[in-house]
Amino acid sequence: MYKKFIRKDSLAMMGIILGLAWPTILEQVMQTAVQYVDTAMVGSLGTQATAAVGATGTIGWLVFSSISAFGVGFLAIIAQACGANDRGTAQRAVSQAVMVVLVIGAVFTALTLSLSGMIPAWMQVDSAIRPMASQYFFILYLSMLPRTASTIFGTVLRAAGDTKTPMKVGVIVNILNVILNFLLIYPTRTVSLGALSFVMPGAGLGVIGAAAASTAAFTWGGIQITWVLWRHPMVSPRGMRLKPDMSILKPCMKIAIPNMLQRFGTSFGYVAFAAMINSLGEVATAAHTIANTVESAFYIPGYGMQTAAATLAGNAYGARDEKRLKSLAAMFIPIEVVLMIFSGAALFFTARPLMGLFSGSEDVILLGTTVLQMVAVSEPLYGVSIIIEGMMLGMGETKRPFLYNIIGMWGIRIVATFITTQLMHMGLVAAWACMIAHNVLLFVMFLVSYIRGTWNPMHKSHREQQ
Repeated sequence: MYKKFIRKDSLAMMGIILGLAWPTILEQVMQTAVQYVDTAMVGSLGTQATAAVGATGTIGWLVFSSISAFGVGFLAIIAQACGANDRGTAQRAVSQAVMVVLVIGAVFTALTLSLSGMIPAWMQVDSAIRPMASQYFFILYLSMLPRTASTIFGTVLRAAGDTKTPMKVGVIVNILNVILNFLLIYPTRTVSLGALSFVMPGAGLGVIGAAAASTAAFTWGGIQITWVLWRHPMVSPRGMRLKPDMSILKPCMKIAIPNMLQRFGTSFGYVAFAAMINSLGEVATAAHTIANTVESAFYIPGYGMQTAAATLAGNAYGARDEKRLKSLAAMFIPIEVVLMIFSGAALFFTARPLMGLFSGSEDVILLGTTVLQMVAVSEPLYGVSIIIEGMMLGMGETKRPFLYNIIGMWGIRIVATFITTQLMHMGLVAAWACMIAHNVLLFVMFLVSYIRGTWNPMHKSHREQQ
């Protein structure tokens, strides 16, 4: 596939880009749709339930962003090996990915479960809902190992050009999660559909039922994607030895460690950001949680295109084809900007009805609508930084994204949010304004890197700075 790509014209290049992007976009659409359903179901239990579920959500970002960093290391190595038609290196990299999944999956399981009782207090969750938040967190992270497998093995398959398999597995996981939510969250009840009425069985477990449903679905997904990888015709680890291979692990860690530090730093920033918002009270916490859920759907086109950009940039770099790399960038960035303009406009005009889906509180709806309409305006700018960063990651260039994201998160978002919310006693609107300023700074830094050529490891300006 990748050798043929070299001589394709722009129209064919567009076809390959969209062919890689659409399964990832559809997978994320399904994930977000289920997140919408989860939030709506839990939201029907009341503001406290919504706050209990959302208050520890940023810890999940912290955990899985760290795990995803390993996936980025393997993505770069496997995508470059595929671009150079080096199947042996690709398979050795996959065997190391299996070993990493087993090790870090076990480590993070032990950490998350042992700390589940303390995390709500660290997050400044209201004392009335801390027990509920702690129980939800513990049950959710019982599936840590299979979720680690889904995260890293899904990235491995995408790096090999297979974006459809993770999509299919993700769709089934999400459908299973919704079905189990209906059975576990609510009690047995009579459901009416027009003239038809029937008894819907239910366990009536509330928030605990939502956690159990997610855990069961995630476990199935991890097992399924492991089985698919094991049988994959191109990158199956069958026959490979599960022992450390430093020829793979060293370059992987060189890529993964800066990305892990970036993700850890930014995710810890999200934790600090959420903790400051949680201190503003239940209404602000609920509005922030729901607004984050709503907003996530409108980033889907951007992140779907980022996956394709990372894979194809890695292929081009593996083949040492700078001309193809520049052509890819010239196509990806305008496509991304157009997608995010439409996405931002849709978010702006649908913010209030979408907030109304998840909460019956007028205060929560009004506050969430305000911050969503604010952030909608900045989406096209954020889309540019998403694409440039994706191409850099595919080529193994993780140091600049690390610096840019840490500067934006801690130099702008956290400092400004602390000043506005903790010292000046301003509310959620001020906090989201600081978040938007962070996104604008990322756009400026990534755009300057693109214009100067320092984003491209093969460019003269990049080599001069090494």
